[in-house]
Amino acid sequence: MIRTVEEIRHRLAAEPRLHGRRVEVALDGRVVTLEGEVADLAAKKVALEVAASVPGVEHIVDRVRVQPATRMGDDEIRDHVRDLLLEEPALQPLLRAPPAPAEAAGLAPQAVLGAIGLSVAQGVVTLDGYAPSLAHKRLAGVLAWWVPGVRDVVNGLEVVPPEEDDDGEITDAVRIALEKDPLVDAGEVGVSTRSAVVTLGGVVPCETQRRAAERDAWGVFGVDGVQNQIQVRA
Repeated sequence: MIRTVEEIRHRLAAEPRLHGRRVEVALDGRVVTLEGEVADLAAKKVALEVAASVPGVEHIVDRVRVQPATRMGDDEIRDHVRDLLLEEPALQPLLRAPPAPAEAAGLAPQAVLGAIGLSVAQGVVTLDGYAPSLAHKRLAGVLAWWVPGVRDVVNGLEVVPPEEDDDGEITDAVRIALEKDPLVDAGEVGVSTRSAVVTLGGVVPCETQRRAAERDAWGVFGVDGVQNQIQVRA
């Protein structure tokens, strides 16, 4: 048991994306708890993947948070996420759908946007309720990650009826996220996925677009890794 903890700590310390960041590791049986604050969403997901790769680990409790680009209060974060959801045309049918009675009751200070419940606590956004497809669920999560004060997004939207997930679904979701992002020319970026690892290619005019495309890919629910092979045009 002690060796498992030490192995996780060793692998985390060797990960470049986590340089200078301390992630606490605790083990209870075969359940690992990770806790700490990292630089960005990529570092968070890498930390989780590192822990999951250690033999003997069966479950991970995720308490890793992302350092926000801008410090915001929970009410301000909630308002920004709410506005992004309300302004997204693809989500309009979902936002007009009536919430289930159990979801609508006693939710203050949570906001209920049709079929979506939205709450924020200590910078962590929680989405619950239901979505008609994985694409809708993933788009809502990406929009929440766009708010600079967000430290984590817990995407608990239930897909009704359930859908089988695969690499093609993830690729489609990343493409949609890129098309929605005003900072990215999605036509210049190629996307492919294998075993939940997304590869981005193409040539863009500036480093800002390159980084924004990678950020969008990491923000898609179900993505375990991103290989950013986008080049910046000279």
